[in-house]
Amino acid sequence: MSTHDTSSAAPRSSDGASREAPGGTSSEAAGVTAVATLSDDNGRHEAGAVAPGDVAPPSDTPAVADSRTRPSALRNPWALGLIGIVLPVLLVLVWHTLSTNGTFSPVQLPRPSAVLAAGWELLRSGDLWLHVGISTQRVIVGFLIGSGLGLLLGALLGLSPWARAIGSPTIGALRAVPSLAWVPLLLLWIGIGENSKVTLVAIGAFFPVYTTVSAALRHVDRHLIEAARSFGLRGVKLFTTVQLPAVLPSVISGLRLALAQAWLFLVAAELLGSSMGLGFLLTDSQNNGRTDRLLLAIVLLAVLGKLTDALLGIFERWTQRRWSVAGTR
Repeated sequence: MSTHDTSSAAPRSSDGASREAPGGTSSEAAGVTAVATLSDDNGRHEAGAVAPGDVAPPSDTPAVADSRTRPSALRNPWALGLIGIVLPVLLVLVWHTLSTNGTFSPVQLPRPSAVLAAGWELLRSGDLWLHVGISTQRVIVGFLIGSGLGLLLGALLGLSPWARAIGSPTIGALRAVPSLAWVPLLLLWIGIGENSKVTLVAIGAFFPVYTTVSAALRHVDRHLIEAARSFGLRGVKLFTTVQLPAVLPSVISGLRLALAQAWLFLVAAELLGSSMGLGFLLTDSQNNGRTDRLLLAIVLLAVLGKLTDALLGIFERWTQRRWSVAGTR
């Protein structure tokens, strides 16, 4: 076949059939497909793909390779959950041993059974659900407000050099302020009510999301953005189609850090000027010498923090499925 015939030949699929572009495809849809292809090619290049014309050795995808190299016990979700319980059980056994062999007095370290008895006592009186419910509500509301503002400002400063030059130094300085330093100022401005506590939780949730989003958006592949713009993607469409999926892992990491920070700031908010909540339970138990209730509050904070992080993990898997489906269309 001559050179002219080879250059004019239509692209062929693996089965030898000619492939033609479907009629009626919009330029925007073509742009999204081209950008996704460019992103995939760039990922293969960074992963060490061979140059065109070379023979690439057969290799599995990362997910398949990871599943094959992972031990068989870790592939079963039930077995994985049982393995995760081993360390907490060991910690409880050590706790029980130290509290019964005379290493610590009952005032210093009550037995696990005494902590369970204190929890049952609060549960029968109805105070336990009140403390847990009000603290969880404060964390959820503050987390949503703080992470939402962090996402907006992080996107603004990550995409706009002018906004980053103006706002980044000030926000970086405010990020260094300890949580307890905000408490007296919020009590003076807003009062002892619910708004001051939610505001403090929102402050704690704001900075991790802002930091991760703004830093991730500054490092999105410029070639990917230029390819998207060449196909007419601009503004919000460019952000939701290209930039946000590119930084999605960083956004989820920032949200998880923000959730943990929200629980930390909650305790700081409830230590002062509060009459209910797990932070108040900590202070009240310390003042009354109820170490069993104090340990109960610590255990509840750990359990609630893990449960909310697990819910965020479900959201993470949903976003991964959503963007993967969108990318294949």
